[in-house]
Amino acid sequence: IKRDRGVVLAAVARHGRALQFADESLKRDRDVVLAACNAVCNFGAFEHADASLKCDRDVVLAAIARSVDSFCYADESLKRDRNFKLLAAVAKSGGHALKYADESLQGNIVLAAVSQIGIMIGRVRWWVDSRK
Repeated sequence: IKRDRGVVLAAVARHGRALQFADESLKRDRDVVLAACNAVCNFGAFEHADASLKCDRDVVLAAIARSVDSFCYADESLKRDRNFKLLAAVAKSGGHALKYADESLQGNIVLAAVSQIGIMIGRVRWWVDSRK
């Protein structure tokens, strides 16, 4: 059953974390992982995706959009990436994903959050306070 793409797609679409029980080949399947990340109940789904998808910008953005903590499972190269789409996804999270970003970029993310997205500085206040 864990190798049956149709069964796994149906399971992860309902409960994303079911991805942990899928065959390794399906954890590399972009559509299966996206379905898991887009599930209403998806907490922890992205953790079980194959490493090859943890550096795929679109998959990472989809995962972050549904569960901000997914950012901690993204490839290190994306945590350091200056690409605005990723920064915006972090900023849209209300600053919560900031704690997973590479420290050298945290200031840039705060600026993007405030200037580009328009969130209130209070939502990233913990970061400001930690720099005092």
